[in-house]
Amino acid sequence: MTIDIITFLASSLLLWFGANWIVTSAALIARKFNVSELVIGLTIVALGTSAPEFLVTVNAAMRGHNDISLSNVVGSNIFNLGFILGLMAMIKPLVSNKTIVYRDGLLLFLTTVGILLVSMTGELGHLFGASLMALLIAYLVYLGFKRENVGDEELDDLEGKEANWLHFGILIAGFVAISAGGHLMVTAATSIASALGVSSWVIGVTIVAAGTSLPELVTCLAASVKGKNQMLLGNLIGSDFFNFAGVLGLTCLIKPLPVSPEASSGLIVLVGMVGLVLILLRTGWRVSRLEGALLVGINMVRWIGDFTS
Repeated sequence: MTIDIITFLASSLLLWFGANWIVTSAALIARKFNVSELVIGLTIVALGTSAPEFLVTVNAAMRGHNDISLSNVVGSNIFNLGFILGLMAMIKPLVSNKTIVYRDGLLLFLTTVGILLVSMTGELGHLFGASLMALLIAYLVYLGFKRENVGDEELDDLEGKEANWLHFGILIAGFVAISAGGHLMVTAATSIASALGVSSWVIGVTIVAAGTSLPELVTCLAASVKGKNQMLLGNLIGSDFFNFAGVLGLTCLIKPLPVSPEASSGLIVLVGMVGLVLILLRTGWRVSRLEGALLVGINMVRWIGDFTS
């Protein structure tokens, strides 16, 4: 199992570096061809930070590891809202606003509830995947017409830099890295699950989910240091929505996903987590350090419960 753990850690690094390479190089290339900051933020940054979830989810689905495929998306969203958001609030209280709560947060909540309801049929099929993709496209079009600067702040570090031929190579290397990382992570995760005697769902919803959430964790840490709380919240809520509407939607379009009883219970937990986060964001329009500790605590208890159940 030692080799599997080393492989898993190596795959996490490949996913992390690959996502960063994609975001940085693609943003610079897009700027070179006069693509707007809004488009960069909505497409390239979103794709880059969600690329690990997508590659792992699709890779697992195509190889028949359906529990890892679905649990990775569910686990990543719980990890984002539990551990990462909670940790960021513990570092510095997060200030929210009506747009984050009533538009983006409520959309994420309703999407999560919708996935839970459809999962009770026993399968997330092609038609449902198409519906999720249509919802994502409609959301992006809406934001485009609203002309909101989604994701711009994430690109501040690129000011003054220009793309050259090397960035095209870095972009390709990024996609190669996340492809290899996704394949290795699924292989290592299934082996670890067998060695520990736990289900693939448990490994997927905990360890794999944490590994694929590295880009979000790094982005949020950088945003916290710079005091960009709204970008931090937007990144986490937006990433969770993109994971469901984009990653899960496209995966279901490629191959329908059967839903196990463990998956249904995991979705119930996620609905509760999203609802709790919305309540915390609305009460006083901020998430305090104590509330952040509560979210982290819930996430840790869930992990322990998954491994001991």
